[in-house]
Amino acid sequence: MKLFLTLLALFGLTAGLSAQLGASGQPETFTRQDSLRGSITPERAWWDLNYYSLDLRVNPEEKSLSGTNTIRYRVLEPATRMQIDLQQPLQIDSVWQDGQRLDVTSEGNAHFVHLRKIQRPGAFEAVHVAYSGKPREAVRAPWDGGFSWDTDSRGQPFAATSCQGLGASAWWPNKDHMYDEPDSMAIAVRIPKPLMNVSNGRLRQVTDHGDSRTYHWFVSNPINNYGVNVNIADYAHFGDTYAGENGDLDLDYYVLPENLEKAKNQFGQVPLMLEAFEHWFGPYPFYEDSFKLVEVPYLGMEHQSSVTYGNGYSNGYLGRDLSGTGWGLKFDFIIIHEAGHEWFANNITYRDIADMWIHEGFTAYSENLYLDYHFGTEAAAAYVIGTRRNIKNDRPLIGTYGVNREGSPDMYYKGANMLHTLRQLVEDDALWRSVLRGLNAEFRHQTVTTAQVEHYMSERTGKNLSAFFDQYLRTTMIPTLEYRRVGDRLEFRYTEIVDGFDMPIRILANGEPRWIFPEADWKSEPLKADAVLGFDANFYIHKKPVPAP
Repeated sequence: MKLFLTLLALFGLTAGLSAQLGASGQPETFTRQDSLRGSITPERAWWDLNYYSLDLRVNPEEKSLSGTNTIRYRVLEPATRMQIDLQQPLQIDSVWQDGQRLDVTSEGNAHFVHLRKIQRPGAFEAVHVAYSGKPREAVRAPWDGGFSWDTDSRGQPFAATSCQGLGASAWWPNKDHMYDEPDSMAIAVRIPKPLMNVSNGRLRQVTDHGDSRTYHWFVSNPINNYGVNVNIADYAHFGDTYAGENGDLDLDYYVLPENLEKAKNQFGQVPLMLEAFEHWFGPYPFYEDSFKLVEVPYLGMEHQSSVTYGNGYSNGYLGRDLSGTGWGLKFDFIIIHEAGHEWFANNITYRDIADMWIHEGFTAYSENLYLDYHFGTEAAAAYVIGTRRNIKNDRPLIGTYGVNREGSPDMYYKGANMLHTLRQLVEDDALWRSVLRGLNAEFRHQTVTTAQVEHYMSERTGKNLSAFFDQYLRTTMIPTLEYRRVGDRLEFRYTEIVDGFDMPIRILANGEPRWIFPEADWKSEPLKADAVLGFDANFYIHKKPVPAP
């Protein structure tokens, strides 16, 4: 039945599909709009993105924009209709191909372009979409995104975009599904003087129009839709160079002028981040496009090669330690976490947002690895174990496929603790590092599924991890170790587990570590009656003493 519903969501586009429980504990219901947004519709499937050229004019005073997006694509099979996404209240003004204006049929936020030209498989074609209006304003960026409009301390406009989950079509027309990325992209943004626009990639030129300027940026690598951004302010700029694994990496920083000195101090963590993450994950994935940190009027987000920052130039998460251990105050959460997404989100990208744990689980785990590299394994372990207090186990980490619905927010710290647990099972940090680096090499600049990640990690670790991933990703159950002492023996078993779950753990007998191998049935190991029993906290399980029979 579950497979049937998934297929309906992917291909049937029918309204009212029931899926997993939502945050309220009630079954979620999905609509045709959810399916049009979240599935690979027939009007999307026949063409492969090659290139975007986005040309915008932004009016901060009116909170409006207008522009065109040229969408270049390769034809995979003949078709007569193309789906382009643009969210209300923005509107499509016209669409044309080879100089011919095309008819458009709109259904909510999905717009179906009626093509006149024969679409021949293998051919490269382009459509041009003109649009305008006032884009959705972000309510609580970046979680409820759109355009954030603000002013700086001098009254100058201060604006930025954020749109993960909501979709890039909240502010520009595109193929708004994660499975397909352009190979490269041009972004041109015209704004009034003295403002500057910072977007992804490298700045190629600035065109002066008298009262305004156009900033021309170019991204030479594949980029996911929500990773594209516009950041507008009267920025101050400074930079540096990092000697990395693939050579010199340009570092550029754009901040409000009043924060320049604070930024020069706080952003000194960027080379430390790069050193740690290149060690664990491999080379920074976008040397050609540089690395930027850009101040914005919200907390921050992982926009590719243009990471946004609003953490107040202090360590922790808005000054707080999310782990409660003190270790979370040793680094600026936004610099470390959002930059970690350059590897897991921007280099390796989920095909469907239901697999968002791939982004957030690995990147929350990257906080732990940053500490491991700079402060040691014990500090890192204390931090990630401390973050367990943020886990609710309200619903599974994997969401509902085909309807643009992610899983539980537990994907952050339950995901991180799952990976920390797996590191213990591997028992070889050199191998573990090679797995993490291997993921970024194997799936470089690709979109992936959970199944691909599971298979790769099972293969590289030499362990069948199917039940392990089923347990932590697809259920809300935390393995519970029931144990009892009977004479000179320790008896134990797992409850709250999926079929086939048999994860070994380390116990401590008088402080000495040893492995036990619990399963669903009771097992036993010799343990002297006077031995002091302890459990290794690095394994994410619950423990429950039970009376002896």
